[in-house]
Amino acid sequence: MRIPSLLKSTVVALTIATGGSLFAQGTPIDAAAFDALVAQGPVASASTIAASTWATKIKQAGTLRLGGTQTSNLFSLLNEKDGKMRGFDAGLAQLLTRYILGDAAKIQFTQVTSSTREQVLINDQVDLVLATYSITPARAEKISFAGPYYTSQAGVLVKANNKTIQSHNDLAGKKVATQAGSTGPAILAQYAPKAVVQEFQTHQEALDALRQGRVDAYVTDHTLLLNALSLGTGDAKLAGAPFGAQDPYGIGLAKGSDGVAFVNAFLKKVQADGTWTKLWTISIGQRTGSTTAPTPPALP
Repeated sequence: MRIPSLLKSTVVALTIATGGSLFAQGTPIDAAAFDALVAQGPVASASTIAASTWATKIKQAGTLRLGGTQTSNLFSLLNEKDGKMRGFDAGLAQLLTRYILGDAAKIQFTQVTSSTREQVLINDQVDLVLATYSITPARAEKISFAGPYYTSQAGVLVKANNKTIQSHNDLAGKKVATQAGSTGPAILAQYAPKAVVQEFQTHQEALDALRQGRVDAYVTDHTLLLNALSLGTGDAKLAGAPFGAQDPYGIGLAKGSDGVAFVNAFLKKVQADGTWTKLWTISIGQRTGSTTAPTPPALP
């Protein structure tokens, strides 16, 4: 789902002044399990590295230049106590660094935003961008994408005690919050045309409306809702499975880079050996009450 990009990369930690606390505390990642998984990641052979100009350049430099974020609770969050980033995106970046350099810590990090992601690749300031980066035709005109490594769709959030809304099929006649300027209104028009839609300017305003009972449900990007659940205290839940069009996340590389084939081969390897699923479970599943890992997206 297309949402204001800042929301994807910002931890939404809400402090509610009255009426209890919805999404007020965080569920920390199992740092030991995360670090152990990364430390066990595969390492590419010398011939595999030599077959890729992109990987060879990184190997010779001795560091992988990563464009990313460090404020996304589930995908890439900086732990200020030990200086390490953990999460699904961070884990893939570290596993890829280990795959090329034999040491997951050899990363040179550059903070990127929605307005700088393409430019840092065009200017050769980074080797790749890994930051919940949706693959779109407009972006693909400027850069190349490996992946997708993850996909998102729309989701439905309700209060934990709501028994009447089990999925988006139960939204007819219900008051449903979504974000103005996102694809939420169009998705609701298609999948829940009889819902009473209320548009809010921000994610926080929509969550407040749900907490206060002014709406019955909130429909937005499933990944954003998972992030909210990971910050929460069990006061809300997802209703049903994700729905709507797929939003594929890719790994950005310079236009025409042979790194695309190299990274896709790496992604296939960590999918096949179970690392992808283990990383999802540690970074997302265990922190959001999701017991079944999704099927990794198909790769070219």
